[in-house]
Amino acid sequence: MTETVKLKSPIDGSIYVERPVATDQAINAAVERAKAAQADWARDTTIAQRGKYLLAFLEALLSMNDEIVPELAWQMGRPVRYGGEKGGVEERTRYMVALAEKALAPYIPEDRPGFRRYLKKEPLGIVFVIAPWNYPYLTAVNSIVPALMAGNAVILKHASQTLLVGERFQKAFDMAGLPKGLFQNLVMSHGQTERLLASGKVDHCNFTGSVAGGRAIEKAAAGTFMTLGLELGGKDPAYVLPDARMDHAIANLVDGTFYNSGQCCCGIERIYVHEKVYDEFVEGFVAETKNYVVGNPLDQATTMGPMAQSRFADFVREQKAEALRKGAVAHINMKVDGDREGSPYLAPEVLTNVDHQMSVMREESFGPIVGIMKVRNDEEAIALMNDSPYGLTASIWTADTDHAAAIGDRVETGTVFMNRCDYVDPGLVWTGVKDTGKGGAMSVVGYENLTRPKSYHLREKV
Repeated sequence: MTETVKLKSPIDGSIYVERPVATDQAINAAVERAKAAQADWARDTTIAQRGKYLLAFLEALLSMNDEIVPELAWQMGRPVRYGGEKGGVEERTRYMVALAEKALAPYIPEDRPGFRRYLKKEPLGIVFVIAPWNYPYLTAVNSIVPALMAGNAVILKHASQTLLVGERFQKAFDMAGLPKGLFQNLVMSHGQTERLLASGKVDHCNFTGSVAGGRAIEKAAAGTFMTLGLELGGKDPAYVLPDARMDHAIANLVDGTFYNSGQCCCGIERIYVHEKVYDEFVEGFVAETKNYVVGNPLDQATTMGPMAQSRFADFVREQKAEALRKGAVAHINMKVDGDREGSPYLAPEVLTNVDHQMSVMREESFGPIVGIMKVRNDEEAIALMNDSPYGLTASIWTADTDHAAAIGDRVETGTVFMNRCDYVDPGLVWTGVKDTGKGGAMSVVGYENLTRPKSYHLREKV
């Protein structure tokens, strides 16, 4: 019997998509096609020529957006009112295509008479992208576009929760006329994924997912010496200072906390507020949160859809229950149809009187819940922000840029924001520290992680 992957829609629990898992023979054949196509791609195309293919891919993908938006709602629950991921996909693709000539240019050290010396950035070969469901287009684009621009071939294994996204990528590349074998979307089991990683036939893996998943990737790839890019967990903090513009901070932090039902790698999961503005901030934050409309994501009025799976919602419910047992205060208590154990529909929640003995302030929630703590000063805020096994982003809300930068210097994180949050700037590296993983995407650093240096030391006269 053929093994299949079934996608259970969070909207109504129905099986929305079912696809057969690729056979081992099909996976091996895909790898061989990728290897052959990559050699030609790296040797026979210029960066400018690759860019034309990638921009044609982008236009093809954007042309499908009217179909993609409801598909995302059915697959992972994002409300149709937000229009999918079109804007971010276009921004990142165009930026990385435009950056490629500069980022991939040879480096020439100081002149040495009688020698020609330079360093080239060679493609790694085959890049294996294991993409997540929460931002299924954006996270995949982060690796796929620069990998191809750098001269690599790409094999994509998308999350089972967003199976149709991989198919959309394949269709867009086919429409763009990308040479066969350079990009291939495969439906694979966990066992097949581990075997491919262990085979030594792929040269780099970019994985976005859980810490446990990252450890499994490293274990499977052990001994192959392939390179890895791992973006794993997050528990991103915010610190609100007394001189912050309060209405701006509240509106943006509410959105940064609850957008996508809180299922954001860099979403705000804990907030520290200076005691001088704590009461004002909490009052405004609670009032803003109560404006959310939780319901069917296909309804234009819905501003928060279901979580992707019921088990994710149940974990958040457990975090809330534990916090309440330990003395936390819940401020929203919104009544939502279907909000019960075993359901992906979950109302947003704001907790105060929280501390770091509670799971909700220490363990990744990845859902629509946040704890807000009062702090006396910068020292206390910094200590609490660093009291986490994760480090993806941290946001600081103040009118003083120098002060924000000085605080950021002391926070263990990959990105420091001031007066904004929950955003990936393609001009800056997207990276993390501690259990958030290693490697980096976007910017010139993203290209460095998808290439290898090769030195040329040529004596011209003997």
